[in-house]
Formats: sequence, C-alpha cells, structure tokens
Amino acid sequence: MAGDPYARFRSLTFERPEAGVLKILLDAPNLNAVGPDAHRDLADVWLAIDRDPDVRVTLLTGAGKAFSAGGSFELIEQMVNDYAARTRVMREARDLVINIVNCSKPVVSAIHGPAVGAGLVAGLLADVSVVGRTARIIDGHTRLGVAAGDHAALCWPLLCGMAKAKYYLLTCETLTGEEAERIGLVSLCVDDGEVQERALAVAGDLSRGAQSAIRWTKHTLNHWYRMLGPVFDASLAYEFYGFGGPDAAEGLAAHREKRAPRFSGPTSE
Repeated sequence: MAGDPYARFRSLTFERPEAGVLKILLDAPNLNAVGPDAHRDLADVWLAIDRDPDVRVTLLTGAGKAFSAGGSFELIEQMVNDYAARTRVMREARDLVINIVNCSKPVVSAIHGPAVGAGLVAGLLADVSVVGRTARIIDGHTRLGVAAGDHAALCWPLLCGMAKAKYYLLTCETLTGEEAERIGLVSLCVDDGEVQERALAVAGDLSRGAQSAIRWTKHTLNHWYRMLGPVFDASLAYEFYGFGGPDAAEGLAAHREKRAPRFSGPTSE
C-alpha cells in the first residue's frame, strides 16, 4: 500500500499481530533459505524498523517447518565465484549484525526447526530468543570450508562461554533447542507447539512496557557487542577471504551432492 515503509523489502513477509508489534516472516523455498534478495533485505530492514513510529517491538520467525535453512545455493555460489558479489554480500553480512545491534527497538525471535546461516544470525542476535525444544541450531561455516564469521565470534562466547562456543563453531555439531537453552545460547526453550504463542506474548509484554527504559537498557547492554567490533570485523574478513578459496568451492559441491567434503586447501591436513 502507499506509504508502506516495508514495501521495498519484497523477499520478507510482514504482519502486525497486535498494536506496536511488527512480525517478520521468513517465507521462501527450501526451508526458508536466504537468497540474494532476502540477504539484502534482512540486512537493511532494521533501519526502517528503527525509524517506524508505529513499531515498538519486532518478532522474527520462519514459515512452515523451519526458521531458516541458511544461505541458498544461489547465494553461496555467487560468493564463491564472483568477487564483486562476495564483496557485496560481505557488506550486507556486516550490516545485518550492526543494524540489529543498533536497532533501538527490541527484537524477539521465534525459532523452530532448522536454524542456520543468515537467519540464525538474526535469531541469536535478537534481544529475546524463544526456541522450540527440538529446534536444530547449526553454525555450519567450517563444514562449508570458511571461518565462522558474521555473528558467531561476536556473540557465542558471550552467550554460552568460550569452551562451548569453540566446540560448536569448530565442529558444526547440531544444538537442539533444549541444549541451546541449557548452555545459555538462547533465552527461553518451550515445547515446539508453544514457540509462536510464547514469543508473541513476550513481544506484547515488551510493546506495553516503558519504551525509553527498555530501549536504553538494550542500547547499554549491546555495548558488550560494540566493544568486540574488531573481533567481529576480523571474523568476517577471514570468512569472506575463505569464500574465494578451494575449500569453500568443495564445501558447496559437497552440500549440493549430499556427501562428505574432501577439503584440500593449503592449510588443510
């Protein structure tokens, strides 16, 4: 409609379940895989939310059986084969993290099913993350053949401690929602069928709260992330450097062919 501040984010679906709450729905083929358009929109939409006087809280979730299966083959192939595309996506990946951190409005995520890649970035950087008991959280960077960049080095050690962060980021082991709550990676774990209801209830409570107090509290706490800016920049640089190497090409091929990767990069054993 005319004057809709979200009309240009065509890869995302928006709903307003109650006053002050904007719901962003990831709704795409292949378990809400994030393609080139969705990656750009997911990076930029937080700026529009920050400036929208009708939004007090954002609720992010996925359609169907998944939160998000991560970057699409199309997006990853562009990064592997095209320097200009790799440079563009690196900037978007940086903006996605920085824009969520700096968005003054609180963000609630409702995570169910697989949660990987760019979708997981937004889901874990949310101020309150509500996850289903059998959700499957995976940071798959090293399995793809690149360093664990984007949000991982920034927030995982703060959320769940260095020992757990290193284990899951180095091995790409799957975390259930229940285990993610146990180690402190997410805020709340509920039965799978209660994820959406509980997340909306949290968003509603926040939207009816003292907005200045809530926003300033978020802003202050997020200085923990801002202090780690050099860690974030380094991880992002190493990740996207890796997308230009042979291990990333092999990782993509292995994903496409549904087989174990055979890495042979210069630092692989």
